[in-house]
Amino acid sequence: MTTHFPARYTAFALCIAGLAASVAAALLMPHAWAAWVATALFAVLAATGVHDVRQQRHAILRNYPVIGHLRFLLEYIRPEMRQYFIESDTEASPFSRAQRSLVYQRAKGDPDNRPFGTQLNVSLAGYEWINHSMQPTQIGSHDFRITIGEGCAQPYSASVFNISAMSFGSLSANAIMALNLGAKLGHFAHDTGEGSISRHHRVHGGDLIWEIGSGYFGCRDERGRFSEERFVENARDPQVKMVEIKLSQGAKPGHGGVLPGPKVTPEIAAARGVPVGVDCISPSSHSAFSTPVEMMQFVARLRELSGGKPTGFKLCIGHPWEWFAIVKAMLATGITPDFIVVDGAEGGTGAAPVEFSDHVGAPLQDGLLLVHNTLIGTGLRGRIKLGCAGKVITAFDVARMMALGADWCNAARGFMMALGCIQAQTCHTGHCPTGVTTQDPKRQQALVVPNKADRVHNLHRSTLHALAELVQAAGLDHPQQITAHHIVRRISDTEVRQLSNLIMQVQPGALLGPLDAQHNVFRMYWPIASADSFQPIAVA
Repeated sequence: MTTHFPARYTAFALCIAGLAASVAAALLMPHAWAAWVATALFAVLAATGVHDVRQQRHAILRNYPVIGHLRFLLEYIRPEMRQYFIESDTEASPFSRAQRSLVYQRAKGDPDNRPFGTQLNVSLAGYEWINHSMQPTQIGSHDFRITIGEGCAQPYSASVFNISAMSFGSLSANAIMALNLGAKLGHFAHDTGEGSISRHHRVHGGDLIWEIGSGYFGCRDERGRFSEERFVENARDPQVKMVEIKLSQGAKPGHGGVLPGPKVTPEIAAARGVPVGVDCISPSSHSAFSTPVEMMQFVARLRELSGGKPTGFKLCIGHPWEWFAIVKAMLATGITPDFIVVDGAEGGTGAAPVEFSDHVGAPLQDGLLLVHNTLIGTGLRGRIKLGCAGKVITAFDVARMMALGADWCNAARGFMMALGCIQAQTCHTGHCPTGVTTQDPKRQQALVVPNKADRVHNLHRSTLHALAELVQAAGLDHPQQITAHHIVRRISDTEVRQLSNLIMQVQPGALLGPLDAQHNVFRMYWPIASADSFQPIAVA
């Protein structure tokens, strides 16, 4: 097997070669002062390279010794310059400059206060703020929690801010271990993604939400169908706190996935329960159920097989009648999930076709509002907890989602950045410069697990601390008390409105009666939804 010299070490190698050449020149020409100057210069550069490879703070320097300092030099000269060195600030860039800076500061434990007021243009339409109180409260702890699955044998006390679904395979082993250790330190949950539970998830014992996709990885038989026996093996593990069925994801709803055979390593094959070196296919739909009623029965069966752990599902809203059909199945069977996670189309950390990531699926606000209001209108909201995901970054984002109906929020890219992700957007190439999304064992060595786990923990703690300060400023005691009445949006230069006056709001039980006074989406699609089929029915 031929081992190729990594190109990223070229600068370091040149420094060592330069040192050897300059030392030889100095010995041959002891009176040539230039040779001694060159020796000193190359000695400093070579020593810097050795230090870079051995240090554990910066993944960039471990993977790009010597040359990696250019990135930090440009940041030092002018922080904005980093946008033009590896990071991009184009329309496709996931986060704004200010958001990235905030995440990095909080992950590193640096002070996140800044001078000179807001960096946002408060006069632009779309600007939002939360109204404060003249009598702020004092909250004893920022460890805000909710209970999911109150009627289950094993309910889960969850943080209101958790790690969203990212699979082993899309993330490196070191990234998975760092995320899970960070979750362990902060007592919050780590969603496995549909790639199932790998041995790297188990090293540190952090709380897991086991996501089960249409490929049934970790609980499939030889034909790729759901296996109860294999499901029980994982679901009964005490580390697994909840079970989540993935119907669709925000990045590419309605689109299955294929992990090419050459990328199916023995570790990935073991976690997913698939053959090594064979294409790993995620179908676009589930085979364990074909109707909404069967889906509810599947939820109940997984809850039973898991030993009474909270069981729910995740979806990005598409055809409204399909979502309504699921709700009608809940009403018809009396079976409800313990939780639903609404994924926004703007979310997603993995690679996806551009058309899907940009133009398929409902954005988070619209999807969350539809789910929240449908459950209120059918009298089911009190029985089901709602989570959400989709570019949730700051404490204000969490507060805003709770104002729209969420009980908790998940974040993916924010925690990836805490691991050291610089948004080089080379995730699909295996050449991630910081070791976050590569399966190259050499590259991922740059990601030092204890160091990055501390940053994951810091980001969680700092974000919830900021959320507590927002809640206190609003005169409240818990973020679940935030409503759309607390959030204000600028409509134009001369007009602002409360968010409660701009969004759809359904009264409790309203969908169980006449629909004449309801929003168009309910009048049009509720009558054609059936608990017995995901297909719309004809209405005379």
